[in-house]
Amino acid sequence: MELAIYNINGEDTGRRAQLNDAIFGIEPNQHALYLDVKQFLANQRQGTHKSKERSEVSGSTRKLHKQKGGGGSRIGDINSPVLVGGGRVFGPRPRDYRFKLNKKVKQLARKSALSLKAQNNAIIVVEDFSMEAPKTKEFVKIAKNLKIDGKKILLVLAGQEKNVYLSSRNVPGASVMTATDINTYSLLNSNALVLTEGGLDVINKL
Repeated sequence: MELAIYNINGEDTGRRAQLNDAIFGIEPNQHALYLDVKQFLANQRQGTHKSKERSEVSGSTRKLHKQKGGGGSRIGDINSPVLVGGGRVFGPRPRDYRFKLNKKVKQLARKSALSLKAQNNAIIVVEDFSMEAPKTKEFVKIAKNLKIDGKKILLVLAGQEKNVYLSSRNVPGASVMTATDINTYSLLNSNALVLTEGGLDVINKL
């Protein structure tokens, strides 16, 4: 598969970029995509939620009234879950939500996400570029030139470009990553995938 290469002014350079069919041309595996996104979101969870149970609520442990003969229901202490202000039954406890996913499944999911982007014509290849200083206005201008302003943008670079990253931070929906750091969730969460030539070369060899 071939795509036109644009410059940051949105002009076609006349050159073509070759996309590796083994990465951008496979049949997407929906279950692998589901598992990888599920793992990514699970790993973001802090798992620090906690509610007080019966033994942890502050209050007397005195039995409120005798077990039988009162004509009412049986009841224990004031910390009982059935009373207002009592403990919670089976409340959330701190836990680790992370789970293991095989490396090959994650690779398949990433390739499936890239293939989906290719099928939906959501990939743009641009020449390698850098910025002399962080300027949000310049980043927005590039997005407008490429006709993707207002969309969720994922810009993939070959290596670290601090000024490009800093320029994108205040742009809603825009994110910048290196080619070795891309993940299935970030790919699926974007409407437009912008690959620099260097970034595409790295992905083609993954």
